[in-house]
Parts: sequence; structure tokens; C-alpha cells
Amino acid sequence: MPLVKDGKIAADLFVHVPEGAELPGDGAILVPAARFLEDPEALLKRAGKVGVIWPNNRDLDDLVPYLDRLAAVALVFPIFRDGRAYSQARLLRERHGYDGELRATGQVLRDQFVFMLRAGFDTFEVRKDSDAEAFASTAKRYSVFYQPTGDGRLTALHRRMQLRHSESAGQ
Repeated sequence: MPLVKDGKIAADLFVHVPEGAELPGDGAILVPAARFLEDPEALLKRAGKVGVIWPNNRDLDDLVPYLDRLAAVALVFPIFRDGRAYSQARLLRERHGYDGELRATGQVLRDQFVFMLRAGFDTFEVRKDSDAEAFASTAKRYSVFYQPTGDGRLTALHRRMQLRHSESAGQ
């Protein structure tokens, strides 16, 4: 599955470890939430980065105590009409200050890419190479937004205020 990270097509450094499969000795792993919560301390002590695949119907409060030690959180979009992962992403970025990789997985569609970026996602698992190329170009297309969100970009209003302030300071 192609991966788009920070607006570019990238290699996935994380090995997806399914439920019940043996863990690799080292290297970055991405495990399901249930497996992670069975013994999070043991997983977090192993060599290599640890990420968790978090379903959109699971409470984030179970994950919050470990956020500072997780390299990635993959939020699941099971169907394109289900937007709960958007809310989870914003909560992770804005309320809980998560600054690791925030990955969108599942039904990640081209027409929702910008919204996912705005919610705080920085990495996307897409189904087709053509989608990966389209996602990468879309990230560069939009540079100014009106609504404040979890991606850290200044709004159009804040940009205008900065411009006015810099113009008045220069006089």
C-alpha cells in the first residue's frame, strides 16, 4: 500500500504486525490497539519505534498515557462516511499535544485529503499509486485557510494581521 508522508510519497518504515503474529526483534512496528493494550510497557521497552492502530470507535483516554512514547498513531477510517477519526486526530493534536506521526488508514480518499491534513494527519496509507501521486500534489495546492485547526497553519485572518503589523512597523 503506498504511503504519503509530509506531502511526499515515502517508504513505510513501520511493519504492520497483525493480531497474534510474532513481533520482529527490532525495527519499527505498528500493532493493533487490543494487542498494544494487553502489555503496553513491554512493547514500549523493545528496540525500535512503536506505533498503534487505533480504531475510531475506541476511547482515546486509553491511549493518552502512552502518547509521549509512541512514534505513530494510525487512526482508522472504516468507511468514507465515518468521520470519527477526524475528531480523534484533532483531539490528539490540540488537546493532548501529540506531535508524533498521525496516520490515516482505511478508506483514505482523494477528495478528503485536505480535510485530513487540516485535522492534523501528516501520513496517509492510500490504496493506489495514482492516489499517492494525487495526494502529494494536493498538499501543495492549498496554502491559506479561513478556519483554525490542528495542523498549526495560520488562518487567513492571522496572515492579514501579521502583514498589517509588519507594514505599520516598517513606516
